[in-house]
This record gives sequence, C-alpha cells and structure tokens, in this order.
Amino acid sequence: MENDIEIEGMRLHYEVSGPENGAPVLLMHGWGCDHTTVRSIANAINNEMRVYNVDLPGHGATPEPDSAWGVDEYTRLMEAFTARLGISDPVLIGHSFGGRISILMASRNPISRVVLVDAAGIKPHRPLKYYIKIYSFKTAKKILPVILGKKTGGKLIDVWRGKAGSADYRNSSPVMRAVMSRCVNQDLTDRLPLIKASTLLLWGEEDKATPLADARLMEKSIPDAGLVSWKGCGHYSFLDNPGGFRAVLRNFLIPASR
Repeated sequence: MENDIEIEGMRLHYEVSGPENGAPVLLMHGWGCDHTTVRSIANAINNEMRVYNVDLPGHGATPEPDSAWGVDEYTRLMEAFTARLGISDPVLIGHSFGGRISILMASRNPISRVVLVDAAGIKPHRPLKYYIKIYSFKTAKKILPVILGKKTGGKLIDVWRGKAGSADYRNSSPVMRAVMSRCVNQDLTDRLPLIKASTLLLWGEEDKATPLADARLMEKSIPDAGLVSWKGCGHYSFLDNPGGFRAVLRNFLIPASR
C-alpha cells in the first residue's frame, strides 16, 4: 500500500506491506533509486514482517530537501517517521546510501537488528589524480569568473563539472549534488563501534561503489556483526543473486526459517 505522510514540513512517500502485527522493518534504498528498487527485499520477508519501504528525500515520489542535507538530517527524518507511526525497535535494512542512515540511526538508538546491503559509510580512499582533479576544479571555480566574467566562466565550470562528475552527480539537481557531495564526504567509521545491534552485512564481491574492503572494516568495527558475500555479484547483490540473498536474509530475520 502506497502512502504519504508530512513530517516537519517534508512530504514523505512510502510503501507498507506485510501483516499489521508483524515485526517492523524500515527499508531504505540507495542513491538515485527509490522504494521500487528494493521491493524484492521487502517481498522476501513481508509474509511475516511489516515492511516500511521509503522514498528518501530527493528520490522517487518524495521531494528534495530545501537545503543541502547531510546524513544526520536524513537520519533525523527517519527517526521522526518511526516515532510518528509508533514504530519501536524496527529492523533497519539499508542498501548503499540507505546504509549510511542505518549506521547512524543504529549508533544512537536502541535497535536490535540491522542489515547493511552493499552499504556506504566509509569515506573512499582516492588516488592522487582524483585530488589533483578536485583541487584543479576548485581553483578554476574561483579564477574563471574573474578572468572570463561570471556568465562565461560559470558556463565553462558547468561543462567541466558535467564531464568530471559521476553519472549520479551529473543527473542530480544542484541541491541534490550538494547533498551527495556532503554525504559522500561524511565518514561514519567512528560510529560503527557504537552499534549494539546484531548486524548482518550482505555484499557483492565485485562491488566497485562500496568495495568488499568496506564490509570487512564494518565487520571488524561493529561489535556483533557477520559478513556474507557472493562472488560475481556487484553493488546490487540482492538483484545479482536473489535466491542466495533471500535465503540468508530470512535466516537472519525470521526464526521459522532458521
């Protein structure tokens, strides 16, 4: 069932499925996706569990925030969402960007179980050429408008940004570009040891966006964590290996399947 709710001035769209008396699950998708992308995850468990599958702000049917949000703002919205609906101790399932929110939310709330799916949260280690490109761009942003004028310089900067940025970055609005930049540069490594929840890490071994090394660091840093990874799977491990993913997820979350 599709729903909309207004929380602190933000209209949030979400899909709810599963029995009303089922244990609650908060399901959060990755960047550039929406709730339909992770619907197969909901379908794997919603015969027994009550799944709240959200469109995060700036994605799907939920509008963009009015400023450059960071992970904290997204997390506070999810905390307000669960409080408004009277959801206590939800299972948190976060894919990619949704994993960032799950990490922060679990590190400061009494959460019992967390599932991180090819999750973001570790600040990427970049090669030297990446930083040369970034600092060259920042220098050009300051110099070109002075040399060529604000209008011409601004056009050249937009062209440069479009060629240099990732596809997700190029396809985003100015506000969401700022959100993406802020969130990607937010390292949540120090929050991992604060997670008291039993945590399952599900990963594709060929994931290039959030490499397996990130999962291993998370497994080492979270006190009660276990990692399951699959060969030949990438950043969308739940789509690359749906059968294996479903079996492991159900074994972790649903007692009857253990």
